[in-house]
Amino acid sequence: MQKQLDSRVTTEEINLLIEKAIGGDASAFGGLYDMYVDRVYRHVYYRVGSIPDTEDITQQTFFKAWKVIGQYKKTTASFLAWLIKISHNLVIDHYRSGKNNRAVDIDSIDLASGNDPAQSAESHYEKEQIRKAIRQLKGEQQQVILLRFIEDFSYAEIAASLDKSEGAVRVILHRGLIELKKIVEKDP
Repeated sequence: MQKQLDSRVTTEEINLLIEKAIGGDASAFGGLYDMYVDRVYRHVYYRVGSIPDTEDITQQTFFKAWKVIGQYKKTTASFLAWLIKISHNLVIDHYRSGKNNRAVDIDSIDLASGNDPAQSAESHYEKEQIRKAIRQLKGEQQQVILLRFIEDFSYAEIAASLDKSEGAVRVILHRGLIELKKIVEKDP
């Protein structure tokens, strides 16, 4: 039985695209890009908070993935986990370089969607507060919480992505949630 990833693409089809991309097929890699760009973007945005930086890092993630796709090996970590690991390393490089001084883009509130502007602003504010609280966590705690709750990775996928045991991932998640609760309660 094939695992259905969404209503259009099966695991077998994704594996075929990966094989073709490893063989140098740019259109197959483009298909993988289309499938995963939104999830990589969301993951990076939660880590950096700036739309221009998020766009740059997301672009760099796929550029680097294309350059080293021959090194991808199917393990318990999915192709998405591999992309997230690349993006994680680029986010670390971003912070080390000191390029993280841009302000959060307030224009990202979607007023054209027909939603009440006050509700949109309040929702954006709440998401921003959660994102800021997550950014105060230690690196591994941030990563595990984002992978588990934002990207909906299984414990096995997180463990494979971070080169840790599932038990270690569960401990990191538990401690991260306790710390996150303290941060939120301290700064309402």
